[in-house]
Amino acid sequence: MGAFTELERSVKEHDFTALAAMALSYPNEGMALAEAAAITAQNHLPMGTVHVISDVHGEFAKLRHVVNNAAGALRPLVENLVEGRLAPDRQNELLAVIYYPREMLVRIREKYSAPAQRRQWVLTTLRRQFEIVRKLAAQYRWQAVWRLVPSNFMELFKELWSEPISARPAGYIESLIDSLAEQDHDWAAVRAASRLIRNLTAEELLVAGDLGDRGPRIDKVIEFLQEQPSVNLVWGNHDASWMGACLGNDACIWTVLRFSTRYRRLFQLEEGYGITLAPLDKLARDIYGTDPATRFAVKMEHIRDDLQLARMQKAAAILELKSVGQLIDRHPEWGLQARNLLRHVDWKNMTLTLDGHKHELADKLWPTIDPEHPNTFTPEERACVDRIRQSFVESARLWQQMDWVVQRGRMWATRHDALIFHACVPVDESGEPLEVVIDGKPYAGRELMDKFVQVVRRAYRNAEVRETPAGYADSDWFWYLWAGPRSPLFGKDKIATFEGYFIADPHAKEEAKNPYFALIHNADFVRRIGRQFDCGQNVLIVNGHVPVKVEKGEQPLKRGGNAVTIDGAFSEAYGDRGYSLLLSATRTELAEHAHFESVEKVLDGTTDMIPKVTILRTYDPPRRVADTQKGHLLRLQVEWLKRLAEAHASGGLGK
Repeated sequence: MGAFTELERSVKEHDFTALAAMALSYPNEGMALAEAAAITAQNHLPMGTVHVISDVHGEFAKLRHVVNNAAGALRPLVENLVEGRLAPDRQNELLAVIYYPREMLVRIREKYSAPAQRRQWVLTTLRRQFEIVRKLAAQYRWQAVWRLVPSNFMELFKELWSEPISARPAGYIESLIDSLAEQDHDWAAVRAASRLIRNLTAEELLVAGDLGDRGPRIDKVIEFLQEQPSVNLVWGNHDASWMGACLGNDACIWTVLRFSTRYRRLFQLEEGYGITLAPLDKLARDIYGTDPATRFAVKMEHIRDDLQLARMQKAAAILELKSVGQLIDRHPEWGLQARNLLRHVDWKNMTLTLDGHKHELADKLWPTIDPEHPNTFTPEERACVDRIRQSFVESARLWQQMDWVVQRGRMWATRHDALIFHACVPVDESGEPLEVVIDGKPYAGRELMDKFVQVVRRAYRNAEVRETPAGYADSDWFWYLWAGPRSPLFGKDKIATFEGYFIADPHAKEEAKNPYFALIHNADFVRRIGRQFDCGQNVLIVNGHVPVKVEKGEQPLKRGGNAVTIDGAFSEAYGDRGYSLLLSATRTELAEHAHFESVEKVLDGTTDMIPKVTILRTYDPPRRVADTQKGHLLRLQVEWLKRLAEAHASGGLGK
């Protein structure tokens, strides 16, 4: 190499390498300075809206509507823009086109079948859509807006954008649309404009855990999220069980199967992931074929016979209990032998003593239990377990979706003054973080959450390269995240699966919450937790996981005013309400959702599921990009761009 220049000697080697890499995108001084100026200006824009949703639990149709109507925010925006110019039925039609363009266009195709009518409707609709686009795009850089536009509609959309100020002759845009109509692409332009509007309503969609279980299709929830332009996840304990099941962990697999049979959610396994349930069906028929399974009544509706589903649920529950017992035996360091319940049953008298109270088992039919080795699978169970595990591990779609969940997710996130995690920071009665030993070292608080992120990603990395011993060892931690007493995703002393099914006394199945859930009513405790995550005094902790029981007088906002629970029982099987949190430039607001009827009702204009909105915080003046974490990163980027411009000016990067 030639001699180093003065600039090259003045920076570290890795700094020079970084500048050289940046030069590939900004190959001259002018381009670097222009980008620095644009980023500096971007910091003066209002901060983008972050839409936070928690505990979706498989309700893909409701999730789709909450995202498509921006938690109810799109309707008032549209109504204000077209006030006095558009009748209510036309407003409803426009909104339906924005929310569900494909379904709406199918409805109106015949109505506007004549070419002239069709062109006029498409042109009018696109112009109205771009009124909305201009309003929403005010908080974005141009490049961010155009990045969301398909290349085949770029020319048309730029013309629609600039139409109010351009001097194009009459008929120019009409000609563009006529050309698209010849190939039946004019409808597609309307669909693309609707998607652009929806994508501009929020800069980021953040889902704070529990994508599946109870609701019908976790696979469709993830598929929908993968289609969104900017999505991040905070994992929940139900996500952990699915991630562990994907790796072949038996305890997680049978947890997933028990939920799926209990709530009749088998289509997500069979159609969504191609997982065969024939081995479980056969086991239920062969072993439990005369069992009334009265304590395993299933919920919701399904084409399978109720009694057979109940027997399948019982078979899955017992396999889950055995798998968990085996897992606890593998991890004596977890101190969970008291929860290895099959070992503690008095099988002769069919009783179990819990906390000093002897309980008679409410179901005495246990055909696969060996009292001497209660956690051991029978040959029939082993055949079922092995075949089901193989089906989970070999499902390409399950792997692709769970790997996406792993890569997009983490244990916690901060957005502006909001600290977001699914359940809790496990603490003792005095509020001190509790430790969990992982890889031979104790971790607590934020360090515990960060360590679990490392373990989750390590497990998937090892599984991907088929380093199975390490992968399977780590996969046990997914069950701990699901139900471990010090799991930040669970936050209870136990999961009372056994008690719920096999003990009649309702008090036996009570699960004690971690002290965290009582302490977050204390504003000082919340600020103390926030400091662990580098949050300021104005921190707002945002949790899901524990549904707000509105009917019992509970409120999502805690008494200290700086913590909020946004699990509103989103699932139809679990309350059918739900919350969204909207973090915008001017306010932080909580949207309380009701039951979602159907897409058809929206298309008819009879419902839009407008939420009840509660303003938690207001900001005057409005928060700018400069006030956010993104703004800090942008300022660093400007510094590097200026250094790059200096390097270009001095010739310091060479040729």
